[in-house]
Amino acid sequence: MTPPAPEQLSRTVETLYRSESGRVLATLVRLLGDLDLAEEAMHEAFAAALESWPQTGIPDKPCPWLISTARFKAIDGMRRRARSDVKRRDFALYTEAHINETSFGGDEDDVDIEDDRLRLIFTCCHPALPPEGQVALTLREICGLTTEEIARAFLVTPATLAQRIVRAKTKIRETAIAYEVPTPEELPERLDAVLQVIYLVFNEGYSAAAGAEVTRAELTGEAIRLGRLLAELQPEAEVIGLLALMLLQESRRAARTSPAGELILLANQERALWNREQIAEGVALVEKALSSRRFGPYTLHAAIAAVHAEAESAAATDWRQIVALYNRLLRIQPSPVVQLNRAVAIAMRDGPEAGLTHIDALLEHGELANYYLAHSARADLCRRLGKTAEARSSYEKALALTQQEPERQFLQERIRQLK
Repeated sequence: MTPPAPEQLSRTVETLYRSESGRVLATLVRLLGDLDLAEEAMHEAFAAALESWPQTGIPDKPCPWLISTARFKAIDGMRRRARSDVKRRDFALYTEAHINETSFGGDEDDVDIEDDRLRLIFTCCHPALPPEGQVALTLREICGLTTEEIARAFLVTPATLAQRIVRAKTKIRETAIAYEVPTPEELPERLDAVLQVIYLVFNEGYSAAAGAEVTRAELTGEAIRLGRLLAELQPEAEVIGLLALMLLQESRRAARTSPAGELILLANQERALWNREQIAEGVALVEKALSSRRFGPYTLHAAIAAVHAEAESAAATDWRQIVALYNRLLRIQPSPVVQLNRAVAIAMRDGPEAGLTHIDALLEHGELANYYLAHSARADLCRRLGKTAEARSSYEKALALTQQEPERQFLQERIRQLK
């Protein structure tokens, strides 16, 4: 085997880290029983690869090589620490024996590694952890994003993000959260948490809460990658439905902003820019999830997205079907946001006056008072009805509530257009 050139090796190891670190870490957590120790050993293994592969060449199966190297690095580290700390000696001997008993090897390696990833996903998304901790751990440990990358995406400082990760790890350790796939009885609650985290990551990438960009492709990409992994390992109807939903929404990304970064609403998007491969895959997945008859809200959201995706234009959209899907969705997921989306669909089906009546009723309840999209939707309906003063007032309320710069520019332009 010809050793790779230094630059090529560096790029290869970086690519491997991006694609395989989650798999390597997951198996090391099983072997070592400790997330911090596993992370340290993994980083040492990647460093060892940079040192040894220039002489030996890149292994045919780099992932098992990295796991094996990390395992021995961890054992060596525990032995060194045990020499200077008597209290660590018994723990080191016990852990080394456990590692040797559970060491992996042979043809089943890839299957074992994927099972380990599923265990790690459920550990990172355990309901006992705070939501922000679940997201941070998932992106850090499973997706392989750096602390700085995650902090930048969620507009917090790296120190704040690091604290979230530390607190989540501490919670796992102190409450002895099991590193395992939940039992069939526990699965519904635990799976819900996993799906919520994946979709939260996707939403932050699809429509950033703040900042200069509408979308963050790295986050939507990671969420879809997680969705694919989970669908392969746990092919429940709602997992398939969530993957379909993300693909269908992501298919519109290229059309959602102008070359200058300006926001373009769904009705005005150039549909030729939509990704037809993602739409075809998403629609097929929706049909599969619906046919199971065990689907839930993610599948219904995906079905709504599929109706939009298959329409040639906003005018040709089957708004009657969309309203019917929202009616069904409200029965299993009653929420003000779903009601708002239904009201917008009603406006498209029955006219702006009908939609405005529903939105005003929602705003009277107060639950959407600080939700800028509610005020923006109301403003648009008022504008279409010629109620200029009300439209201006609602646009201004929406503007005061959003921190995303393209959204702000869009709303400011709408206000300027009012006469």
